[in-house]
Amino acid sequence: MHRIILASKSPRRKKLLEQIGFTFEVIPSHAEENPTKSTPEEVVCELAELKATEVAASQPGCFIIGSDTIVEHEGEILGKPATPEEAKTTLKRLSETTHRVYTGVSFVKTDKNAEITGYHSFYEQTKVTFSALGEEEIDAYVKKGHPMDKAGAYGIQDDLGAIFVEKIEGDYYNVVGFPINRFFRELKHFYPELATLS
Repeated sequence: MHRIILASKSPRRKKLLEQIGFTFEVIPSHAEENPTKSTPEEVVCELAELKATEVAASQPGCFIIGSDTIVEHEGEILGKPATPEEAKTTLKRLSETTHRVYTGVSFVKTDKNAEITGYHSFYEQTKVTFSALGEEEIDAYVKKGHPMDKAGAYGIQDDLGAIFVEKIEGDYYNVVGFPINRFFRELKHFYPELATLS
């Protein structure tokens, strides 16, 4: 049985995998996130593959899971905010509009020499509509520090982040950062020997 590695330091992805009884290790990727693709679908898959292959290079006999999440709004990809002011600007832009959340997932398998013997990538998309956000709500949320490690400057699972969302179309867990339903279906199809629940 291959060791299973999550190439991400995201506590949300770790928690979702643990929720379904998945046994794995966490080895965060340190790959430079400089995508060369242009569309959101291509970008998240490229970044997920980049993370998985970077970890795979030093991990023989393993199955590595890479993942990345981005937000697309009016044709622009919104990453993690660099400053609190940038977070506020992003949240103001998302107020009373609909954006799309994309999460890419990449499976990479290595042999005993850490050579890649198989890989598969996919993405999931969810539409998210925000209600009107007031300055007071945005300031309070940013003050808590929640937006700083999240694409689009919010987390749907956070305290105040949860009240920003008026509706979603698609997978809720994709917005959290990992499409757990799609992940398990893809795993069962491509690597059924690893799709065991305990």
